[in-house]
Amino acid sequence: MSTGQSWRVDETYVKVRGKWTYLYRAVDRAGKTIDFRLSARRDVAAAKAFFVKAIRTQGRAPATITLDGYAASHRAVREMKTGESLPERTKLRCSKYLNDLIEQDHRHIKSRVNVMLGFKRLRNAAITISGIELMHRIRKGQFDLTGVHLKETTVSSVWTAVLSTR
Repeated sequence: MSTGQSWRVDETYVKVRGKWTYLYRAVDRAGKTIDFRLSARRDVAAAKAFFVKAIRTQGRAPATITLDGYAASHRAVREMKTGESLPERTKLRCSKYLNDLIEQDHRHIKSRVNVMLGFKRLRNAAITISGIELMHRIRKGQFDLTGVHLKETTVSSVWTAVLSTR
């Protein structure tokens, strides 16, 4: 299912090897998850890498990006607009109020991750979080499971159906 053109982007923290790493996430105005990326750093390069990944996943750039006050994310968007990775028409706005949606969405991911008491490797954390994000998307109804007959099916066929709709 497609997502909207207005993205709310934020980052949160996850412990890997006793150090904080950064989980960049984006949702649209309806709360549908757009994408996520785990990064060891919180800087302009990490923010750009997240935006490039999200745009590639969605197949199109957003019309509006709403960020919190973190300067590196704003700078990344400005640089991407001048470098033509983002269209010049993309609006950039800063609103803590509008970003409450993604702050609340972090809660579901963090509640799963926090009980794990951290990860040993960044790669393992990314794999585990991608599974948590996938389950979260399924719960939010972002996948069309009408073609799967849930009464007489296996878990693997549900996973296959979900992954094929991405």
